This record gives sequence, C-alpha cells and structure tokens, in this order.
Amino acid sequence: MLYVPGCFPRFLNKARSLKVDSVIFDLGDSVLVENKELSRSQVVEAILTGGYGRRELTVRVNDLDSPWGMGDVRAVAKCGVDAVVFPNIESKQDVLDALKVLDAAGGSHLPIMVMIESPLAVLRSEEIASASDRIACLIMATADLITQLHGKKTPERLPLQYSLSHVLLVGRAYKRAVVDGISIDIKDMHSFEMACRLTRDLGFDGKSLVHPNQLAYCNDAFTPKAAEIANAYEIIEALETAHREGRGTVMLNGRLVEQHHVNAAKRIIALAEMIKELEAS
Repeated sequence: MLYVPGCFPRFLNKARSLKVDSVIFDLGDSVLVENKELSRSQVVEAILTGGYGRRELTVRVNDLDSPWGMGDVRAVAKCGVDAVVFPNIESKQDVLDALKVLDAAGGSHLPIMVMIESPLAVLRSEEIASASDRIACLIMATADLITQLHGKKTPERLPLQYSLSHVLLVGRAYKRAVVDGISIDIKDMHSFEMACRLTRDLGFDGKSLVHPNQLAYCNDAFTPKAAEIANAYEIIEALETAHREGRGTVMLNGRLVEQHHVNAAKRIIALAEMIKELEAS
C-alpha cells in the first residue's frame, strides 16, 4: 500500500504505472496546511480521471476534528474510491463517528480502513476491530507508535513486537486485513527488506510504503514463491488422497498434514492467482 501525497500531480500520475496493490492518496500529514484544499481537489480529479487499472484506491482523510476532515470525507465519498482511511482511531466511538460522517456524505456503501498509531489504539484494538464489519483493514502507523513508545529502531523491531503481534491477533480474530506501517529510512533497503520479511513471517497481509523504490522489496517479500505454490498443491492433493483412503491426516515430506494446512495452502494459491491477475492487467 503506497502513500501518495495529494499535493503533487506528478506523483498522482506516476502511481498509475507502479507495481502497487493499493494506493493511499494522502490528504493528511504529508500535505502542508496551505495545500490542503488544492490536494483534495487534485486527488478527486485523479480518481475521477481513472487510469489506475485494478489497483485499490483509498484516501487517507484528515482528522475529523481538524478544519479539513469533514470536507475531505464529503469530497471523496462519491468519487469512486474503494475505501476511506481514517487516521488516529482510538476507540469504538471513533469508528462509529467516522462511519456516521461517511454515511452522511453518501458513502454508506464504502468500507473503511483505520489507522492504529498510538499506545491507546493498540490497547483498544479489539474494541476498534469489533466496532463494525465495514472495517476492511487495520493499518499500523509504526513510525508514530515507536515515537510515542520512546523506542529506538532495532533490526528486530523490538519496541514494536508486542504491538504488531497484538494487533495482528485482533485482526485475525475479527477477520480484518492487517497491514504493517511504513519504514522512514528510504535509503536503508537492508532494514526495509528485513522489516517486510519479519511482518510477513508474523502473518501480516502486507506493508504500507512511502517511496516507489521500496516496492520491489515489499512485493518480493509478500509474493508466494514457486516452491511455496507447488508445496501448497502437494498438501491439498496429499490430504485429499488420505481422505479417500479413510485417513484424516497424512505425512508429507516428513511433516504431518491436517485440514488447517489445506486451508493455508488454498490461501497461498488464491493469493498467487490474484497477484498474477493484477500483474496481467
């Protein structure tokens, strides 16, 4: 998921050709106060103009209690976005308030994504995730979070490990997608690649980015490899054969295979197929 500042038409246009699954048109922190109104109109125009193919289009609006938040929601609710991203969500009431504003603007058909960016939001993530089935995704704002934790950057992301794991657990419990936060060291691709692989191995669905140079590393980390896909098909076939023979489990390459492994294998195959379709388009 690539953040694209709404104040730069060149960036808005470039996003049409980047290998990105989801574009987050950003009206928030990346836009100076004097450019807020212009950015809003440029983002709406870009979405209406189209040309983004099958990429998911979302807009991060400003805080609802800011001078621009309500206007942002009114502007984007009916322009063709796939979801609206709400920042600084810290409670169930924040979710309900966001939905109320979106519905009043004509966006009752839209799902929302919520940003988890504070210690309070992490602690209340279950309350937040369970507030509405219209929540499609929990997006971690790890740069903000580590600052508020007074943590220091480490290769293993030690200050964030509890928060990442806790929000992921909540997301899985309530069937919400969960996406990792940004990495602000644009030139440090080694730590970025490691961050991608750490959250991939935890079980995250993807990562949010701030620069196109990070895309190749992120896509590589979260795209199933050929060996994984082949193994997924093997698992499905092996257990189906075992079931036909009256067995509930089977040994495959020295590992026990049960039904939950088949479910995971089907997810890998579905993910690979979706990526293939997206790249083809």
